[in-house]
Amino acid sequence: MIEVEIPGRGQFRLAHAVFDVNGTLALDGELLPGVAERMAALQEKLTVHMLTADTHGRQAAIDAALGMQAMIIKRGAVEKSAYVLQLGADQVTAIGNGANDALMMQTAVISIAVLGPEGLAVPALTAADLVAASITDALDLLLNPRRLVATMRR
Repeated sequence: MIEVEIPGRGQFRLAHAVFDVNGTLALDGELLPGVAERMAALQEKLTVHMLTADTHGRQAAIDAALGMQAMIIKRGAVEKSAYVLQLGADQVTAIGNGANDALMMQTAVISIAVLGPEGLAVPALTAADLVAASITDALDLLLNPRRLVATMRR
């Protein structure tokens, strides 16, 4: 669990992190550098979930590299948001970059949009609480929650 108080925003108790895979954790079906190590460290603090349509058909390799299994989704934005609600949105941080991530990002209590090599869809940008320049930066925000305070306080 990550507990953090953000002045002007309140107290947060995060238990889950929900990630989009392609464009966020991976590019063209390949895990981005630095992700595996940070995801392993994050799993010591939060229950980590991955949601994907497996666009590139390489999710099994990503699952093996991370030692976890993604949920394959069919209905995109609606299914991602429902997943966050099922976990308890007030305990979820959602991380993504695509237009189909925007609804889950609006649903989660804290959301991080990732501007990665695949780009960042405007709906995800406007749904986010903050934007990270890369997935490793986004993961580092969660691994060092005082950085969330520095960025999100009002």
